[in-house]
Amino acid sequence: MKVYLSSSFGKKIKKFKPQEKLALDREIKKIMADPALGSEKKGDLRGVLVHKCKIVNTLFLLSYRVVGEDIELIAIGPHENYYRDLKAYLKRKVDA
Repeated sequence: MKVYLSSSFGKKIKKFKPQEKLALDREIKKIMADPALGSEKKGDLRGVLVHKCKIVNTLFLLSYRVVGEDIELIAIGPHENYYRDLKAYLKRKVDA
């Protein structure tokens, strides 16, 4: 199983502190162990799973999708405007 990062996910985690990155790695390992861990979304976000995780006292939403046996990490961020930004990113990706 391989884990792929989207460009927006990579940009966000570059800003994380080392302690936050360690907590994120633990959450990614949980997803790798059980890809159905997140809740699947409906409508425009069909096929995308979102896992809620607490990283250093802040609740983050981590969206991903399972592609064959691999996992694509799409976005991470706090709840505020998260789904709006996620929809916009996926729309840009489809249009490109």
